[in-house]
Amino acid sequence: MQRVTAVFLIGVLAFHFVLLHFVNHADQITFMGTQARMSQVGYFATMWLFLVTATFHGVNGVYNALVNMGIQGTRKKVVGGVLALAGLLLVAQGTRVAIAMTNLF
Repeated sequence: MQRVTAVFLIGVLAFHFVLLHFVNHADQITFMGTQARMSQVGYFATMWLFLVTATFHGVNGVYNALVNMGIQGTRKKVVGGVLALAGLLLVAQGTRVAIAMTNLF
């Protein structure tokens, strides 16, 4: 899954950079523009999937790095639980922010 999420992230990150750094320059990015983009269902879904995928990719990467370094037993379970909880909280908060940036709901 790490490689699959990496491919998705490369594509969405390229989309993000082109749209928000080349098509629209930093001085042109406004709250109203962000709200307009996030109010489009396709854009919202893409950014939400970006959030979920990036969170999984990061959390899974940290977990696998620790496993490769030799973490075992109870520590492995605790770290896995803490990282899973942190990932869920990050997705929940990111979802709250994403929804707040729309006028869809």
